[in-house]
Amino acid sequence: MIRKKNLKYGLAGMNEKLNDKIKALNSSRVFKKITPRHDVSWYVKWASSVLILLAVASRATGTLPMFDLWFSLIGTVGWFTVGMLWHDRALIMLNGALVMVLVMGLLKAYFGA
Repeated sequence: MIRKKNLKYGLAGMNEKLNDKIKALNSSRVFKKITPRHDVSWYVKWASSVLILLAVASRATGTLPMFDLWFSLIGTVGWFTVGMLWHDRALIMLNGALVMVLVMGLLKAYFGA
């Protein structure tokens, strides 16, 4: 009898929406996702992430070294842009520094010794 009762309440709990659960907890430790969805930053974020993954894949295979630099640069500029849109200083600082390093790498690849 007790098992059926617990099962009944367990299934009812699964049907609750996340917002209802958060309100029921009335806790300051539960946060709802606040990153924007389907705006410009969302598309730039995902496109940049895919480009950085392609860059790492080309680096790992060692077959396309220039694609590695270009994909990394474009993806990093995208994440820098996302940092600017979100006013996130950590993203701005990290990706700003990475853009400078990647530009130096490209300059060395094309004009350096």
